Amino acid sequence: MFRSIMAAALVALSIATSLPAFAQPFPNKTIHLIVAYSPGGTGDVVARVIADKLGPALGQPVVVENRAGASGAIGAQAVLNSTPDGHTLLVGQTAEIVVNQYWIKGLTYDPASLMPVALATVVPLALSVPPTAPYSTLADMLKTLSASEKKFSFASAGTGTPGHIAGEYLSAKLPGKLVHVPYKGAGPALNDLIGGHVDMYFPGFPAAMPLLKAGTLKVLAVSSAQRSQAAPEIPTVAEATGSKDFDFTLWQGFFAPRGTPQDVITQLHSEINKILADPATRQKLVDAGANVMPLSIGEFAAFVKAESDKYERIIRETGVKPD
Repeated sequence: MFRSIMAAALVALSIATSLPAFAQPFPNKTIHLIVAYSPGGTGDVVARVIADKLGPALGQPVVVENRAGASGAIGAQAVLNSTPDGHTLLVGQTAEIVVNQYWIKGLTYDPASLMPVALATVVPLALSVPPTAPYSTLADMLKTLSASEKKFSFASAGTGTPGHIAGEYLSAKLPGKLVHVPYKGAGPALNDLIGGHVDMYFPGFPAAMPLLKAGTLKVLAVSSAQRSQAAPEIPTVAEATGSKDFDFTLWQGFFAPRGTPQDVITQLHSEINKILADPATRQKLVDAGANVMPLSIGEFAAFVKAESDKYERIIRETGVKPD
């Protein structure tokens, strides 16, 4: 009898002590925002702006972690390997979410397993050259390249990134003149561009903006169909070359691993969109060269699908391949 009572008491105690673990509201620990590239790139800039506001909004620390390599695949895989409870999110960008599936053979992760939470920003790429470059317009650069006997190098944050594909598009106008040099993120590529170790690079505008203002690089054109709101004096590549179909952007959104509870995704979506609606935060991102573009979760999913279809077509039609 005594043993039965003790057993029952132990079971009751076990249930009672385990209940708080199930009842804990989200979030209940540090939130990790994974950026799949080195510090200094556009995704890193956007992640840190959002992290500064998201921590106080949720009442838990929010830290940004850079997991660079394999055109975003390492960071994406790290998020998919995490517990799907909303405490680890990917600050996903164009390459790892939509391009890699058509680009990398034997891709180690399924982009469809990354659930859209919130789209933050869409930015043009900035066709940038070293500050010592002898040209200040894209037309002059193209003339110089055409007249020169040497090959010119163009950097990217990794193979298959929008900057790489944009560079290949431009390279098609100068057959045999441009040589691709991939890096593990925008930061290292920008450092080598500033130092004159590469001749050209298409970073995201927020990564290029402070360097443009400091005079440590030149921006000859932007890759989007429309001029940047942050620097409307800079022409588009389409305007400078007459290539009306030249339209590449880099976007940044938040993704959670499949299996994350829907109410957690909804809460994160709401808080991130509130941050994007804050006038001071919005202006900070716009001043950095980003277009703030909050969408509903359904609209974000449709946006990702449209981007995926677009890059599948571009890669198929152009025949651009990994180096």
